[in-house]
Amino acid sequence: MKLAHTRSTAAAVTVLAVLTLATACNRASTASGGDKPAIGIDLPRSDSDFWNSYAEYVKKDIKTDGIGALPLSNSQNDVTKLVANVQVFENTGAKAVVMAPQDTGAIASTLDALASKKIPVVSVDTRPDKGDVYMVVRADNRAYGTKACEFLGKQLGGKGKVAEFQGALDSINGRDRSEAFAQCMKTKFPKIKVFELPTDWKGDVASAKLQSLLAQNPDLNGIYMQAGGVFLQPTLALLEQKNLLKPAGQKGHISIVSNDGIPQEFDAIRKGQIDATISQPADLYAKYALYYAKAAAEGKTFQPGATDHDSTIIKLSNGLEDQLPAPLITKANVDDKTLWGNNVG
Repeated sequence: MKLAHTRSTAAAVTVLAVLTLATACNRASTASGGDKPAIGIDLPRSDSDFWNSYAEYVKKDIKTDGIGALPLSNSQNDVTKLVANVQVFENTGAKAVVMAPQDTGAIASTLDALASKKIPVVSVDTRPDKGDVYMVVRADNRAYGTKACEFLGKQLGGKGKVAEFQGALDSINGRDRSEAFAQCMKTKFPKIKVFELPTDWKGDVASAKLQSLLAQNPDLNGIYMQAGGVFLQPTLALLEQKNLLKPAGQKGHISIVSNDGIPQEFDAIRKGQIDATISQPADLYAKYALYYAKAAAEGKTFQPGATDHDSTIIKLSNGLEDQLPAPLITKANVDDKTLWGNNVG
């Protein structure tokens, strides 16, 4: 009986070990695509046409580039969800993490925790205020504000009233665009009065504030939207409702410049509803986020300087940033086939 018990116990242990190994192998295979390093990817939100386009590029590039991605998560503009999603990545063997924290101040402790476990982070479009990052994949957001100011200032002949839909000022992008736009207007177009409207990147908030502003300033003749993906549709709907959506070149037209470069903005430019946008490279954000995450997981390093993809890597206090090109799009170049906004979908 003792021998039988020993054999039974040994058999059970053997079966358990085999099952455990099979489970571990299956998890490793699922997570990292066999011998590929596992990459955790958190999408920041799904209420923006820009970020939805980015998500589609990410999914496409995972397949075409053979990235060993863990199941994608979406933090829905909630830093608490982002922290929880990152914890799942840690627990499932992530060798690198891609994120786009919308609150760039609140993510520092999570970045510190990842650094302590030697899990490198690639941050897309947003630059964390503190905490180590392997690479920030981003365009020069101060240039967004400056380009928007210079275009709008010239369109208005240096005078008038402009509404500015500011993104969340707790994000580096919102601050960069707002500060650069304000500085440019103050120095180059002092006769233009700017109404700064904080929106927290919310289209309904922007629409409500624009409605109140128009009631007090019916002679408003310019709008700067820091994110067309969330602001475009509610803004156009409100202007149309108030019979203020006049085509470019027609009397009463409100000059509008946006940021993002989504197909809907391109269509609005063609129709004369808005005048320009600055194209954030959603396709390149996805491509190089995955490129750097894979490189990080493989232990590769980079140095500041020019890249082979028409951008510049700069040194930050907490890492590196690859500043990708972001062109101004007007009616003159809106049909350029190389723009991602003309190729998505």
